[in-house]
Amino acid sequence: MAVIDAVAKELNMKPKELLKESLRTYLEKRLSKLEADIFLLTKKYGVKDVFEFDSKVKEGFIRESDGYEDYFAFDNFEAEREKIKKFLEKL
Repeated sequence: MAVIDAVAKELNMKPKELLKESLRTYLEKRLSKLEADIFLLTKKYGVKDVFEFDSKVKEGFIRESDGYEDYFAFDNFEAEREKIKKFLEKL
């Protein structure tokens, strides 16, 4: 905690404010990376979200064996994106 106090003092901030802003920056950076990963999957498969991806697999437009790993990654990315958005709203 001593480092946080020292940095906050040097930046003329309260330690709590520094932590809050640091957390916001981290979450925004992580959200940006998730958005990029989601964008790549939507372009790769021509879908807008994991639900459309699932539909295309069921309809046979995407072979399940080809998209198996991407489906789970896509689903995890979208779930994490929603969690991060909720955390950001609370900050």
